[in-house]
Amino acid sequence: MRLYLLCLLMSVFSAAAHAAIVQQEMRPGIPASAEYLIGQRSKPAVLLLHGFLQTRDFSTVTALARGLQDAGYTVLSPTLSLNIPYRMQSLACEAVHRHGMDDDVAEIGRWVDWLKSHGHRSIVLIGHSFGSLQLLAYLSSHPDPAVKAYVGASLIEAQIGEMSRPDLIGQLENRIQNKQRVLVTQTLSFCRKYTSTPEDLLSYVRWDQPRVLSALRQTPVRVLLIMGDADSTLGRGWLKVLQHIRIPMVVVHRGSHFLDGEHEFDLLDHTLRFLEAVPQGASR
Repeated sequence: MRLYLLCLLMSVFSAAAHAAIVQQEMRPGIPASAEYLIGQRSKPAVLLLHGFLQTRDFSTVTALARGLQDAGYTVLSPTLSLNIPYRMQSLACEAVHRHGMDDDVAEIGRWVDWLKSHGHRSIVLIGHSFGSLQLLAYLSSHPDPAVKAYVGASLIEAQIGEMSRPDLIGQLENRIQNKQRVLVTQTLSFCRKYTSTPEDLLSYVRWDQPRVLSALRQTPVRVLLIMGDADSTLGRGWLKVLQHIRIPMVVVHRGSHFLDGEHEFDLLDHTLRFLEAVPQGASR
């Protein structure tokens, strides 16, 4: 028993020695943080992004991060600031949201730069849910050549409820053109009442299914989607649409949106198989 406890303590201290919380200033007065799990230099580094309004401590993300590190991969798991300094908690739907897709994409780029500055020349982007969408948006806007591949788990479009998307886009564009600064409350993703500026809300609303599909087709890196066939949050027919455009995809039988429980092993296993084929690049 003493030997077992000693080994357990050694493994805990070893893991702690290979983990750190790192920080960057995203915009003036807006610092953000990420967990940096150090793996083998011979393997690509992973940038792992959480879902909508969540943090890196979300269960799906933390389980995947630990599994990847155990397999020898370096993992950087940022928490998007959402324009809140040192944000450490999920943001409520009812809060006033002053962040948009452009901010998210810029922060992803800053964390890619951080990995490069620490010697990583082969980087894989992995996202869950809306995080998959945000990473796809990054890949659509001059991604760094160090990014070699992308895994989208439970990829969704920006959902807006029952309202006509063209009507909503028209209303938001009119507000912007008329310089109306009044906040707008609208369904977005899992939030029934999401309050934001017209500009920021519009930056998300524009990411409908056709735009997501177009971005997938044009992505300049290797792609894998991992989806659950019991995901009740997906739009009607979304899995069939994804299958139709022949994007590499694995469908987890009975997997939920969170790919949790027994399916977290499916998520890790499919991700590891994909990573084995990613070019390693050079590290210093």
